[in-house]
Amino acid sequence: MKLLVTGGAGFIGSNFVHRALGRGDQVTVYDALTYAGNMANLAGLDDAHSSDTYRFVEGDICNGSLLAEVMAGHEAVVHFAAESHVDRSITDPARFVITNCQGTATVCEVALRLGVERVLHVSTDEVYGSIDVGSFVETDALSPNSPYSASKAASDLIALSYHGTFGLPVVVTRSTNNYGRFQFPEKVIPLFVTRLLAGDKLPLYGDGGNVRDWCHVDDNCEALDLVLRSGEPGGIYNVGAGNEITNLDLTGRLLALCGADESRIDYVQDRLGHDRRYSVDTTRIEALGWSPQRGLEEGLVETVAWYRDNPGWWDMGA
Repeated sequence: MKLLVTGGAGFIGSNFVHRALGRGDQVTVYDALTYAGNMANLAGLDDAHSSDTYRFVEGDICNGSLLAEVMAGHEAVVHFAAESHVDRSITDPARFVITNCQGTATVCEVALRLGVERVLHVSTDEVYGSIDVGSFVETDALSPNSPYSASKAASDLIALSYHGTFGLPVVVTRSTNNYGRFQFPEKVIPLFVTRLLAGDKLPLYGDGGNVRDWCHVDDNCEALDLVLRSGEPGGIYNVGAGNEITNLDLTGRLLALCGADESRIDYVQDRLGHDRRYSVDTTRIEALGWSPQRGLEEGLVETVAWYRDNPGWWDMGA
């Protein structure tokens, strides 16, 4: 399949690109190279693949004319490009609306005009908001609580409206927290690991009791590929690994893997609007034949080892 991958130099996008090329797909990466987009995540691909198989184009998804020029001739679009950090959305909400809403509308409009056969819109479980007990299913109402999650919820609806109104074959995934190689060190796992490796304290929000489900990026990429190829047009698919733990428990595991103790924890004021618990029901994607393959313990060991072995990736502001 000939794929255009927006945001393909970012964390999940770059992992998806590596795996897609390994499966034999042709891939064009389209990325604005903001702070979270890193060409090091795509290192070696130019040398390993011909220009017919892989190429990179620097561009903003809000630039419709450039996007149309690049998208032409592709069978499918995998849309990762987004502003994705809650803390940044609190300080600059407008940027999230522009990128996540206007950008998604531009991607869908261009794909519709060009007759693209498939658009996969990659979203997040945060659009549902917090849940005390049980798990969200895809038909539950959205109740986002941060500018980030609100902009992602809006982008989901924009993408799905292009299916409902114009028949654009859009599919949507909503995944739980991802982790693994190439994750920018603002998210909790790479932030804490790199701070531990640098000998610094760990800023833990509130009482550390917020619960998240951790899905290894490789498992999520497999889910994305499956939904891209086999998901029902107009369908939404939750992706989660069943690894629900508190942030305090996660911190303890990272401390142990880095040979540190609880004296390294610095409890800080809780984040504004901090959702207490996320949880999604994955019955629908499991019916397509997907299940997570990477256990949390194994995945954390591998992730810590990757950051330890690649200091040049993160200690220069990657």
